[in-house]
Amino acid sequence: MSATLAYVDAVDLLDADHKLVQKLFLDYQALCDNGAAPEAKQRLALKICGDLGVHTQIEEEIFYPEVRAAIRDDVLMDEALEEHAEAKAAIAQIQAMPPTDAAYDGTVQQLFATVMDHVMDEREQVFLKARYSTADLRGLAPRLYARKKELQSGKPAPMPAGKKKVAS
Repeated sequence: MSATLAYVDAVDLLDADHKLVQKLFLDYQALCDNGAAPEAKQRLALKICGDLGVHTQIEEEIFYPEVRAAIRDDVLMDEALEEHAEAKAAIAQIQAMPPTDAAYDGTVQQLFATVMDHVMDEREQVFLKARYSTADLRGLAPRLYARKKELQSGKPAPMPAGKKKVAS
């Protein structure tokens, strides 16, 4: 599988997700600027929320535990999990709101700001430390990709025994 994987390593895969979600947020802003129907904006917002949900889950289940063990910086990794919690709260809020709610666009834009702050922190700190650590980033990429596909299929397999989420 790794021979056909389009990503160099785990950081490359996760950063590709970051770039995709940034594009989706910009597409959402374009819908707002063009006066798109609330339903069209909601479809895109829910796609963003779904993509972010999958991304945060694979980071929390696979990437963060490996990086935490390799870099031994619990404060940094706990901070990343706190940022995920903020994003998840905004995602839940968006998913529960009708698209006609006056606060809908602002809530999506707030999620965008939260996510982009997290992305910058992750790129400048977590990813950088991971690259200079003993973490097997190449070996993590196929695992992240496989789990991502499972989650996207809507029929996620449970995490294998011995793999546990890191508590925040």
